[in-house]
Amino acid sequence: MPAASARGDRPAGDTARGDQHVRGMARGGGLNLVGALLSQAAVFLIMLLLARVLGIREVGRYAQCYAVLSLAGLLSLSGFRAGLTRFVAVHLADDDAPALRGTVRLGLVVSAGSSVVLAGALAWGAPWLADRLHDPGLVTGLRLVALTLPASTVCEAALAATRGWRTQRPFTFIGQLYEPGTRLLLTVLALATGAGLTGAFWALVAAGWSAAVLALVALARLVRRVPPARPVHRPGDLFRFSTVSWVSSLSSTGLIWVDTLLLGFFANPEIGVYNVATRLVTVAIFVLAPVNAAFGPYLAHLYHRGDLDDVRRVYAVATGWVVRLSLPAFVVLLVLPGDLLRVFGGEVATGAAVTVILALGQLVNAATGPCGTVLNMSGRVALNMADNLVALVLNVLLNLWLIPAYGIVGAAAAWSASLIVVNIARVVQVRHLTGALPFTVGMAKGLAAGVAALAAGLLVSGLVPGWPWRPVAGLTAIVAVYLGTVLALGLSREDVMVLRTLARRRRRGDPSEAPGDAPAVVPSDDGPPPSGVGGGGRDTSGRVVSR
Repeated sequence: MPAASARGDRPAGDTARGDQHVRGMARGGGLNLVGALLSQAAVFLIMLLLARVLGIREVGRYAQCYAVLSLAGLLSLSGFRAGLTRFVAVHLADDDAPALRGTVRLGLVVSAGSSVVLAGALAWGAPWLADRLHDPGLVTGLRLVALTLPASTVCEAALAATRGWRTQRPFTFIGQLYEPGTRLLLTVLALATGAGLTGAFWALVAAGWSAAVLALVALARLVRRVPPARPVHRPGDLFRFSTVSWVSSLSSTGLIWVDTLLLGFFANPEIGVYNVATRLVTVAIFVLAPVNAAFGPYLAHLYHRGDLDDVRRVYAVATGWVVRLSLPAFVVLLVLPGDLLRVFGGEVATGAAVTVILALGQLVNAATGPCGTVLNMSGRVALNMADNLVALVLNVLLNLWLIPAYGIVGAAAAWSASLIVVNIARVVQVRHLTGALPFTVGMAKGLAAGVAALAAGLLVSGLVPGWPWRPVAGLTAIVAVYLGTVLALGLSREDVMVLRTLARRRRRGDPSEAPGDAPAVVPSDDGPPPSGVGGGGRDTSGRVVSR
């Protein structure tokens, strides 16, 4: 069949360009996907170790301190995560070495300075904050988090700047592999030597500062490629852009962590159970952030050209990847929540209902795809910011209403409801602005395979008694039926194209650089939510929100 007819009435050249963008997304997202998987695995193991060695109460303390670190880190960055990526890319495209050097210097100095001020305030106010959270045992953890804050902020700012060169290597190898991997190793050593939760926090400090040094070295190497020039500072453009991005990111990060902090405010003893449940759900949705990172620059380029046909196509392809890669994990969460939680200890199994509720909210998040990225990349940053603010306010109000009566189940319901509402609103907005919908025949096939896997998992788990045989049999049945159904229903043209592209990259052993046909200008950063070691584009937070 000729290429034009394969895409309706689209010319063959347009279809070829669309195919090129799909292949480029696959090349750009491959390493991100691996990095996100390994990062999630490292943080999952840290939570597992804390639960098994120290108990679920210490997991709750770790999570509350980490929530404070994430929010303080975002305040320190002042929105420069998106701004540095965008303006470094802009100045590279314009061959404007003075402006590029000035942007990097300004972003790093402001972020570092604000983080030092916030760190001092946090260290001084740690006893007061611990008292508000009804747990004096948080004081040491909060002060060690304050010690980590400048390092994590500088690390995030430096890694954001490196992404302006259209390379994912520093971001992936330092942010997604080195930092969580080092933190895991040091946490193991701390627990093995009896250092307890304080040792786990010192592991966070050491990993954060060493990652910051590596990030600065990586950035310095890239800056050396730029011709020497006296830095020119243009704070107006950078601050104007970053302010809107900062408010939007602050809202989305608040949506991630406000329930944990409110549970502490209400002195709920099951904070640890709640955060273990959120960690399990995070594993299911880990694909969203790397797909966002690969998808965003292409969408910006296509929208700038006015090519709405390819905008709709790459949006649908990206959403299809997210749904089909994450569906098996969602099915496992729905069928075997108690068995999975039991890995963390018998006392954690009470969080099965929380796991199911959170999984349903994240399933909608996955099914709507990177709709927040579409809004940002099409220039509707203020609209996306408003969406995030509404979701945050709704989440806070629902938590205040539901936590006193229903505890962690109420917190899960509040968070999932907020996530569902904001994503449905974004889908409607994207449809109005671009005519795009995230629903395709390929997604329908994936959902059909998911339903078949759900039925198989429920059947097998009902027939096989006892632990661990029930989860092993259920997991095997779910994966086998899902893969078998997907293959039986057939792969789409885009699926085949992506698999071939990834296979060629693996044979070449070239996993990381952004593709040559990627646009040089990245207007906004709508990638992973701000968390990592405390501020920016790595998802080690507990949940992923499509911003």
